[in-house]
Amino acid sequence: MATSNDSSIAQNFASFFNGWLVRQERFHERLVQELRSQDEDDTQHQQLESLIQQVLSHYEQYLVEKSTAASEQVLLFYSPPWLTSFEKALLWVGGFKPFLLFKLLANSVTELTPEQEEAIERVKCETRREERELSQDSATIQESLAALPLLKLVRRYGGRIDGELSELESAMENMKVEMLRALERADKLRRTTVRKLLQTLSPVQTVKFLAASAEFQLTVRKWGMQKGQERAR
Repeated sequence: MATSNDSSIAQNFASFFNGWLVRQERFHERLVQELRSQDEDDTQHQQLESLIQQVLSHYEQYLVEKSTAASEQVLLFYSPPWLTSFEKALLWVGGFKPFLLFKLLANSVTELTPEQEEAIERVKCETRREERELSQDSATIQESLAALPLLKLVRRYGGRIDGELSELESAMENMKVEMLRALERADKLRRTTVRKLLQTLSPVQTVKFLAASAEFQLTVRKWGMQKGQERAR
């Protein structure tokens, strides 16, 4: 059963996220505009570097806000009420699957050197291994979530069995700790994978990759909203 504090956290983060998406769309427009007007002079590269840093800071702001809210109510980030059903279907430990980044990179940046391809392959192998480990840990946590409906029933009808209630609530609190730890590990992997990939790319390639990533997120959001509206009719 959601508490008033849970609702407040959800509403506050939803408000932040909606504003963040507006800024995300503006950054996407700027990234596309830079690609259309690109040339090879030093001024252009300085502009690209500046824009790249702004976009990365924008993503970092999201992760910081997410970490703060998740530390108070981690359950929200395993099924965020501010996301559409389609967006939720794509979730992996509270966010996108890191391996998706390699697909976006392959579709947006085609002029890679052999050295870049080799470096990216190494990152891919590292990410796949860590992602697999996290998926296994997450599966165990997901199984534990089945106890949540039971806890609600005990609270509602089992007020006299204080020992059992206390034991179950303690187990649920431990589970939340594990969920938060998994979420933090997943966000770290997402952040690290992006950082390693960007280290291999030129500024122009980075802008192409960031533009494709933003476009993917905004498209998924738009499609999910449209499908939600269709179901509501």
